[in-house]
Amino acid sequence: MTVRVITDSLSDLTKEHIEGLGITVVPLTVRFGHETFLDRVTISPEDFYKRLIEGNIWPSSTQPSPQDFANAYDEAAKDTDEILVITLSSKLSGTYQSAKAGADLKKTKKCRVEVIDSQTVAMGLGLVILATAREANKGVTLDKLAEFARGGLARSHWIAYFDTLKYLAKGGRIGKAAGLVGSMLSVKPILNSKGGEMSPVTRVRSRAAGLEYIYNFVKEHKNIEMLGLEHTTDPMIVDSVAQRFIQDYPKVPIIRSSVSPVLGVYGGPNALGVGVLEAEK
Repeated sequence: MTVRVITDSLSDLTKEHIEGLGITVVPLTVRFGHETFLDRVTISPEDFYKRLIEGNIWPSSTQPSPQDFANAYDEAAKDTDEILVITLSSKLSGTYQSAKAGADLKKTKKCRVEVIDSQTVAMGLGLVILATAREANKGVTLDKLAEFARGGLARSHWIAYFDTLKYLAKGGRIGKAAGLVGSMLSVKPILNSKGGEMSPVTRVRSRAAGLEYIYNFVKEHKNIEMLGLEHTTDPMIVDSVAQRFIQDYPKVPIIRSSVSPVLGVYGGPNALGVGVLEAEK
């Protein structure tokens, strides 16, 4: 039996990749006041960002419950007796803890579940999920697949340009970037998920400078297996950046996506993220 790969909606994978590789995604929840929506299930990124920009209710988010994961495990157990779960960083959400607790609640006791804390998020996680799911489809064992995934996480690098830190600060997920808040009106921060939490990389004065920094960040990596580009509110900028990378890396797959609604709670409009998965040596 093939090991089933499960992740959460903050991996920012497209429907095409999820369905094509048989990945199970457990969604987080986003709230606007008394209204609740499942991330990418009952609210699309486009609808979320429209409400975020035009509305007057500040959204919040909630992790999946242990029972949500238990239900996903029981469903997957109809086709397999081995499951690998890779979640966003435990320092950004309680999703990892829910995934662990859900393993004790599943009804199908014979099915083994391994849960990995990725210590990253967005395309830093998504690219590893894609590579791991492809490896799973080769028929490897759960132990081998978990080893492969951990190696993939070590080869995964992610940074994001933010137009403002306002949303991260308001949502309480600002991590080590808290020291930038005082200057957030005059600079555009670039952050990564180093150590599992949002950490400052640099500050730029304009979006153009931010895009140039992202371009140079990718160029630092010589042996690239996959690239991931994602946006909150501007798909055209992703297309523009992608075209530049296509010229330099014509054989490298470039995954284009939108930032999930839950991440959008903290990223806000006009953010852009890039993930780099280095090839195995």
